[in-house]
Amino acid sequence: MLARWELIVCWAAFFYPYIFRAPHWQKRPSVVKAGPSRVGMLLEAAAFLVTFSFPLDAAPTSIRLVPAMLLAPVGAALAWTSLRHLGRQFRMNAGLWEDHELVRTGPYALVRHPIYAALGAMLLASLLIHTRSPWWLVALALYLAGTEIRVRTEDRLLASRFGEMATEYQHAVRAYVPFVR
Repeated sequence: MLARWELIVCWAAFFYPYIFRAPHWQKRPSVVKAGPSRVGMLLEAAAFLVTFSFPLDAAPTSIRLVPAMLLAPVGAALAWTSLRHLGRQFRMNAGLWEDHELVRTGPYALVRHPIYAALGAMLLASLLIHTRSPWWLVALALYLAGTEIRVRTEDRLLASRFGEMATEYQHAVRAYVPFVR
């Protein structure tokens, strides 16, 4: 089925920049809040475990396929552009480098956490193509709980470093779902 292959390709495209292009081993002083980040990542991972543990009994209908086939490429493209604009500020766990900059360009002008928006788009596409609908709420609740933990932790760190500039940014730009406060 074409949609499943598109989803596989989009997942590969989503992960590629984080595996091969992200600056993982930087030797700069930093402040890290790894605990909450790991809890958030664990909840997000649980969302994907649910997503892929309860497959559909039949092929998905076009009502599911069309939005999924639109969301997956958007998620992959957003992952690439987010990492490109984040550059040296990238980290897996919430933290700030000593010379950290507040990135507000590219996708960061639309949402403060576009990587989570990209991951959410990929989750929705995966749910639509692969998962029985009763399990959507469980997966979405886990994803939202994990993402909220990570977003709040990162926003607090940014506010502690950038003060009023971060607060203005938080009020002007949505967290990870465009056009939704």
